[in-house]
Amino acid sequence: MTHFLPEGTVKIAAQNLGVFYGEKQALHAINLDIRAGEVTALIGPSGCGKSTFLRCINRMNDMVDGARVEGSLTLDGNDIYDRGIDVVQLRARVGMVFQKPNPFPKSIYDNVAYGPRIHGMAKDQTELDEIVMNSLEKAGLLGEVEDRLSESGTSLSGGQQQRLCIARAIAVSPEIILMDEPCSALDPIATAKVEELIDELRENFTIVIVTHSMQQAARVSQRTAFFHLGKVVEMGDTEQIFTNPQHTLTQGYITGRFG
Repeated sequence: MTHFLPEGTVKIAAQNLGVFYGEKQALHAINLDIRAGEVTALIGPSGCGKSTFLRCINRMNDMVDGARVEGSLTLDGNDIYDRGIDVVQLRARVGMVFQKPNPFPKSIYDNVAYGPRIHGMAKDQTELDEIVMNSLEKAGLLGEVEDRLSESGTSLSGGQQQRLCIARAIAVSPEIILMDEPCSALDPIATAKVEELIDELRENFTIVIVTHSMQQAARVSQRTAFFHLGKVVEMGDTEQIFTNPQHTLTQGYITGRFG
């Protein structure tokens, strides 16, 4: 299912978004637009709030004791934190891929079929097979696992496991895919495959990626936001951020003077 929104339409908008863990404030007055059909990279030193922001988009922070959110965060104009929002539904619209590949201890097939089964997306086995095959195809993995779908997902190499997790995320036809340093546990060849994949997935999904690698941000994203100490210091077209940053902090980070 393709979600046709003109490229450049604002898909996710944060306005004065603040996040607290108990007394500690992790994000301060974040104002940030994420556009449909683009890859937005979040960069910045460790502990600067990138992953916290990412986890607001699918309300993963709800699972942390004492977490609370101020301000607003909207998806297609609707507040994600509205009381009436069905979080399960939200997480079907917003897929997530973690830093460390985390396939379920199930077969390759069942890893991908898991979400569609829960959400009742297939009316019969044929339809489920189709969803699984399509998702593996889109994740660039089908050719490698086609004849071993009944083997455990954990038997795959690290890079394949991460692509399996991407297949699992896209199987429920989300509109957005969040990626939290998806390549940090992978070798350069597996990383290149995932980056290539991100580029292809952008045609059907809006992608937000947290990355420690500035080279990666420069390669895969159209827009980049630089976070520092829980604030967005600068946001703009990736090329502009990397070649002509407006803020001295951004410049310092990009040239490796700190971070």
